Amino acid sequence: MEQIQSLIQMEYLYGLAGIILLIVGGLTFADTTNPKRWTSGFFWVAYGVIMLLGNFIPPLVVGILVVLMALVAGFGGVAAGREMLPPREVRLARAATLKNKLFVPALAIPFFTIICAVVLKNAQFGDLRLFPEKNETLAGLGVASILALVLACVITKNPPMQSMKESRRLFEAMGWAVVLPQLLAVLGIIFTDAGVGKAIAELTTNYLAVDHRLIAVAAYCVGMAVFTMIMGNAFAAFPVITAGIGLPILIMQHHANPAVVCAIGMFSGYCGTLMTPMAANFNIIPAALLELEDKNAVIKAQVWTALPLLAANVVLMYVLAFR
Repeated sequence: MEQIQSLIQMEYLYGLAGIILLIVGGLTFADTTNPKRWTSGFFWVAYGVIMLLGNFIPPLVVGILVVLMALVAGFGGVAAGREMLPPREVRLARAATLKNKLFVPALAIPFFTIICAVVLKNAQFGDLRLFPEKNETLAGLGVASILALVLACVITKNPPMQSMKESRRLFEAMGWAVVLPQLLAVLGIIFTDAGVGKAIAELTTNYLAVDHRLIAVAAYCVGMAVFTMIMGNAFAAFPVITAGIGLPILIMQHHANPAVVCAIGMFSGYCGTLMTPMAANFNIIPAALLELEDKNAVIKAQVWTALPLLAANVVLMYVLAFR
């Protein structure tokens, strides 16, 4: 069945994100107070080119840009410059004037996203859908973000360029970690296609007594947590560990309930998320935004929750999966 074209396509939103990144890169190049403005600017411009032109340039060029970005980030070439913000006194005075209106743009994003994804999900104009099929929520989130930006400009009476300066400040606070979610998602696909799950299954059966249910359950739950710590994403770790331990050993050999295994397995992966810097958007970026001296402070606070929770998951799966 031929897929119906849509007025709002994901490529438009990726292109808009690319344009914003190019502007951020331009602002970084122009910041003479940043000692690493050339390498930092290149990082954001390269990222913007990939987002804007990724479908039109050869994969080899995209790969070279990604490698160059990794080299720049690896050698500490991405740094924050001078904040292009009004004085603190001016910002406090504006905040006191606007009060709770400041929350309107932030609340508008989930509100408009729900409207787009639920109410306007199947909206059509002639032969064209409003949103791309199977991507209504993502496209709705992009539209909601644009509407929230317009609301923010109207409420604060700031020009649109101020939002670009704020974008630059936020991107520079997050640094290279902003790219990690996309790279780690691709890593999960690569590991699955490379047969890592099969290799894990062979190692597990050769070196662990997986004939015992408890050991098999512990291997799966701990494996999910450890692989999530390595990959930074439980969704990326799930197909690898489930293909290697969950499906062949727990489900097929021990006849465990697949729903229980998968649900608690993902929860075990989230325990790993709490303990790794690879989950940068959860653990490293908050520390940077809060300007904490210890960049691992969030992880250190979470680890004493994650370990007991992981042990509880092992017990829960052992009790519930074989009933």
